[in-house]
Amino acid sequence: MFNSSNKKIDLVIASRFLTQPITGVQRYAIEISKTIKKLNTKYNILFVSPQNIIHNKIANILSVKKIGKFEGHLWDQISLLKFLKSNANPLVVNFSNTLPVFYKNKVITIHDIIHLKHPVSYSYRKYYEIIFPLMIKYSRHIITVSEFSKKEISTYFGISNDKISVVYNGVNEKFKPKKIKSNERYILGVSSIAYHKNFISLIEAFLRLKVKNMKLYIVGGLNEKIFGKNSKIILDSLKNNDSIKFLGRVSDEKLIELYSNAVCFVYSSLYEGFGIPPLEAQACGCPVILSDIPVFKEIYSDSAFYFNPLDFDDIATKIAKILYDDNLRTFLISKGFENAKKYTWESSAVSFLKIIEKVINND
Repeated sequence: MFNSSNKKIDLVIASRFLTQPITGVQRYAIEISKTIKKLNTKYNILFVSPQNIIHNKIANILSVKKIGKFEGHLWDQISLLKFLKSNANPLVVNFSNTLPVFYKNKVITIHDIIHLKHPVSYSYRKYYEIIFPLMIKYSRHIITVSEFSKKEISTYFGISNDKISVVYNGVNEKFKPKKIKSNERYILGVSSIAYHKNFISLIEAFLRLKVKNMKLYIVGGLNEKIFGKNSKIILDSLKNNDSIKFLGRVSDEKLIELYSNAVCFVYSSLYEGFGIPPLEAQACGCPVILSDIPVFKEIYSDSAFYFNPLDFDDIATKIAKILYDDNLRTFLISKGFENAKKYTWESSAVSFLKIIEKVINND
């Protein structure tokens, strides 16, 4: 960890994620950074960020140094690069966002290639088609969050598996059951309302259930500029449906309460690099129903119930099975607890530090 401005910096962690609302990528960056800060005893690590931090408590925990006058991508490419060059070109790593493209002493984290496989716009795709290959070419190593993503990155960019390491997501220990007394029964979905999250299928399946006194709660940020017009269409079409509630972003405390008291958690995503919300749901004792896609089979195995994400009737049938089969619910809750225990931020941080040690020793 960083103790003195006069001491040689072993590693810089680019922390622009502290300027952004929390989604899965920012969650990964925050949690693994905090754990690295706690566990590291060997390296002089410095966290740096732009001036416009919105997560000040976390920044204080990380002893973040604010640098540069720019924000966003300009901070990555100009402010951060200038800082690195003025400090003897130390190793730099990102857990989200980009890094200076042509700076060679870096380790990059690529969570997935969703922006290339399911882009929300042509310009968005072209940006990543240009940036990702350059980032990879001028990097010493790549970190990703699942074996599925490792294979995707390796195949798409033609990279040797030896250059890519997996550091899984974890679940914070504060995610644990928090039951409250309530007569309200609801199915829960959590994520940003993006196209590939496939909330259309979840909503259509819910409408086919026709279960009395059952609601659908959806938690997540809505940004039409990023996620496209479909997200607004979804909201506009359901304004008068009292059974479906869009809760927007909520605090972790509220999210834990929602997980803990839901009848089940449904994640209908078409594509993920990992998928943290189902893991959080499992840690809170909520039975999980997931899309039958490869990455979920890797992470969740037999601890979840699976459906075809493009088949509304199959999703509805699987949800109904959870609603009426107490033995299945009990099984999934038990297996969910076991599965969630496998993924801790401590083990992720240890894996990360081992990777950094190998990179540094290869100087």
